[in-house]
Amino acid sequence: MPKLSAGLLLYRFRDGAVDVLIGHPGGPFWARKDDGAWSIPKGEYTDGDDPWAAARREFTEEIGLPVPDGPAIDIGSATQPSGKVVTVFAVRGDLDITEARSNTFELEWPKGSGTVRKFPEVDRVGWFPVARARVKLVTGQRVFLDRLMAHPAVAAMCASAQGTGGSSAMPTDRDEDRRRRDRGD
Repeated sequence: MPKLSAGLLLYRFRDGAVDVLIGHPGGPFWARKDDGAWSIPKGEYTDGDDPWAAARREFTEEIGLPVPDGPAIDIGSATQPSGKVVTVFAVRGDLDITEARSNTFELEWPKGSGTVRKFPEVDRVGWFPVARARVKLVTGQRVFLDRLMAHPAVAAMCASAQGTGGSSAMPTDRDEDRRRRDRGD
């Protein structure tokens, strides 16, 4: 039986684009990794548990902030390279992440030293436009960005912002580059 994990991808619509909230794993293994290392806030649950409840619990543990109210979009499951099956839900909302604080874990570090240290499970969080989040996220989780952007409610928001009258047009990396340039980023 594969390990099961549930996550919550918080998204917001700002400046005509979709941003997502993702976290960088804490601990010494991830300390010098950035692109391709970030993750959707998630954690393991056991077969028979409610994945939506697990996703909310893990979000609160890893981000240290409550899940915003709003309907959840089940954006499905994907098997990761490790064999773990990750199920992700998306919720539209906005959070001020200046107060984000993760739970911690203990690890002998350096390995073999006999010294046990505490590390945050997530050492930083950030809002990223989808195109940038695609670079930041671990490879196996990028599919959830595609599914979020393909969801009819999200695609309609993007189409409305682009003035396409309800088509399913989605922002591209080029659109994101143009928005950054227009904002002076």
